[in-house]
Amino acid sequence: MLLLNVTLENFGAYKGKQSLELATRPGRPVILIGGLNGCGKTTLLDAIQLALYGARSRTSGRGARSYDDYLRDSVNRQVNPKHARVVVEFSTTVEGQERRYKVVRSWEVKGKSVREFLNVLIDGELDLVVSEQWADYVEDLLPLEASSLFFFDGEKIESLANPERAASVIASAVQSLLGLSSVERLRTDLLAVQRRQKVSKEDQRALDEIHNIENQIRATDELCDEINQRVASKTSELEAAERRFASIEAASAKEGGDLYLRRSELEAERSQITSQLNSVNEVLASTLAAGPLPLLLLAPQLSSIRDQVEKERRAIEAAQVINVLSERDQELLALLKDVVPADSLAIAEKHLTADREQRASIVTEIPHALNFPSESLPKLNSLDEILRQEASRARELVEEAQQHRERLSVLERQLAGVPDHEVIAALLKERDAQRDEVTRLRAELDGCKEELAITRRRREQLMLDRERAYKGRAAKLAKVEDAERIVTYADRVRATMEKFGAALLQRHISKLEVAVLKSFQHLMRKSTLVSDLHIDPEKFTITLVGPDDQQLDPSRLSAGERQLLAVSLLWGLAKVAGNRLPSVIDTPLGRLDSRHREHLVDRYFPHASHQVLLLSTDEEIDEYLLSKLKPSIAHTYTLVHDDQAFTTSIEPGYWWTGGTAHVA
Repeated sequence: MLLLNVTLENFGAYKGKQSLELATRPGRPVILIGGLNGCGKTTLLDAIQLALYGARSRTSGRGARSYDDYLRDSVNRQVNPKHARVVVEFSTTVEGQERRYKVVRSWEVKGKSVREFLNVLIDGELDLVVSEQWADYVEDLLPLEASSLFFFDGEKIESLANPERAASVIASAVQSLLGLSSVERLRTDLLAVQRRQKVSKEDQRALDEIHNIENQIRATDELCDEINQRVASKTSELEAAERRFASIEAASAKEGGDLYLRRSELEAERSQITSQLNSVNEVLASTLAAGPLPLLLLAPQLSSIRDQVEKERRAIEAAQVINVLSERDQELLALLKDVVPADSLAIAEKHLTADREQRASIVTEIPHALNFPSESLPKLNSLDEILRQEASRARELVEEAQQHRERLSVLERQLAGVPDHEVIAALLKERDAQRDEVTRLRAELDGCKEELAITRRRREQLMLDRERAYKGRAAKLAKVEDAERIVTYADRVRATMEKFGAALLQRHISKLEVAVLKSFQHLMRKSTLVSDLHIDPEKFTITLVGPDDQQLDPSRLSAGERQLLAVSLLWGLAKVAGNRLPSVIDTPLGRLDSRHREHLVDRYFPHASHQVLLLSTDEEIDEYLLSKLKPSIAHTYTLVHDDQAFTTSIEPGYWWTGGTAHVA
């Protein structure tokens, strides 16, 4: 597992959005984060745990408060509206494939309510299923019980040197990290399997159930036979009733029964058609005949009038032209008199006079009989279009009237064929009664068929129940042997698992003793202070052995030595577990002298994990220790606190690195 980025937004003293890039490089596993006391180093550690574990996180500032109260108090006081967010990005290997996770936990405060949201992105894609089940999912990546081995406060790990506290940590780590919890869970599951194996002694009850089902099957078969007989009887009755109805209906039709039933309908239609015919005749008589339509009888006369009006118009126009031409000719001859010879002038005068006489002859040939005004001609021309429209409408109305007359003729013939009530009434009553009988019989037949279908489905279900009952009895008989065999073998497996768990525990304890002792001696300034170390496999208490092979009381160790012992315990557990998990260490050198600090910087921090986050004050990792740690550092950051605004910002670089985020 490799932490890639941590982002805090309005969380605690961190106002606004603050981010740290945490990816490391080979040979440079350390990310150094500096900050004075009260600047927010522990808050940063809490943010990582809160993002991963939510309400189950073991943050330093929660205390006995409820989770909602903790979230409400964790929002930066200067932010309005009240909302905060923590984001942790990391990569890890799942089923042989490296996956990138982004855990986004946010919340908002509205009045007394707190709403929390959690989204988990895998390889950049939001996974709703993992988001909903994250509390269980994260246990497979980094169990909560094991997180204290990798996310810890250096000032508090001294308490791990206390035998009782160390015993609980060792027990928890051995169970969660070294696989013993799986062994114990398997033994518990086997016990549950044993308890579920109840040998059945109810074979007689199974036989009684089978007999009961068979009796129901026989009763159902008898019911099916009875219903089949009823279906056959109703079918015969229905067929006879239908034949009788067909015979009566044919006789009724022959006597005009259909017409008798339709008499009211035919009379209503006759009344309607008569009304429509009267309406059409009224339109023809009062509207069309009173309009211009009669002029169609004078079509030739109208055509002659139009021609005469046209001729008289042309004659009037010709007379007007002759007067104009006479004046023009006089002016033209006067102009030519002085410029052309006399003989040529006489020829021109003769030609112009002949032209006027020819035009005048046209005027005299046309008699002025009508003397219509000139604007009457367009009205005469438009009269033709009006007469065509009126003629078309008249033809449509005449055709409609003809259709109505033909339909009235048909209706009169049909009404004439309607029989008298005395002749047909008895026959119609008999037909209606027979129709009701057919309807009743058909409904009874349908009911019988539906009852038969239900009974058959019931029989099929009983057959299935009997088959299951036979199989169930056979399974119960076989289950007796299986249950006895399962109980016997489960006892053997539980005994074997108990021995295996004890052997596995002893093996891990032995490896842990060696790893913790080597780590402690590697870190101690006085390497001969502790010559051996033992861990009780039942109580998980630690016993130290001095150079004189006598038990060494932990109280004889200094505060710094006890802190190194706690670090060695954590380091040894991580080595034995073999998990590639990051280590996040807050205030790691608080109570150590200079030699022990130098040992931690030289021997522990560069090798504690493939990724080590150090949250340090300027007095812990000072300029000298920074120079020794520098070859192992991938990133440096400083937490800068504004005492006026009470907010913290994350700046690249450390106190003595020149303000750069990366150490060369």
